[in-house]
Amino acid sequence: MSEHRAAVRHHTLRTGIVEFDNGTGSIISVPCTIRDVSGTGARLQLNSSLWVAEQFTLIFSNGLRKDCRVAWRKGRLIGSAFADGYASPDEQAVMMTEQEQSRHRLGIGARVRTARETRGYTEAQLAELIGVSPGFVSLAEKGEAEIPLYQLMHIADLLLVSLDRLVAGPTPSGVSGEVDAA
Repeated sequence: MSEHRAAVRHHTLRTGIVEFDNGTGSIISVPCTIRDVSGTGARLQLNSSLWVAEQFTLIFSNGLRKDCRVAWRKGRLIGSAFADGYASPDEQAVMMTEQEQSRHRLGIGARVRTARETRGYTEAQLAELIGVSPGFVSLAEKGEAEIPLYQLMHIADLLLVSLDRLVAGPTPSGVSGEVDAA
């Protein structure tokens, strides 16, 4: 691995703690590396092979605590989904760097654009249906504006896609650098 790649990877990794009840009333704390984080969850690498409960609390190094559930497991890698569905903008600011937030907005915008085009709506039609300006829809689809959760829910309903797909689905081709959702 080149030194540059190692430096970039080191810069984006964070340490955290997975905390859960082991079923006997004892709280277990397991160190982990938070590899990726999005508005809906995180991808974690456990620092040990210890079993982790289906429901747990992820503790970020700055003290932020997020209740999670296991979405998938592969060896020591765990994909987690936030129990409350979505991190608030303030929580995301703590969990993600500005660059990661920008990539996440870009991915959401690209998925909204793809879903809108699939359903045959113009930016102006979608804007009218959700009560915003066409300019806002354009900025949001380019990742230059944050779409509030209540509007994303409305958009998902209108375009007949799941909220999960808009927030954390596969990134359409032609959009690079999106943070993988957990």
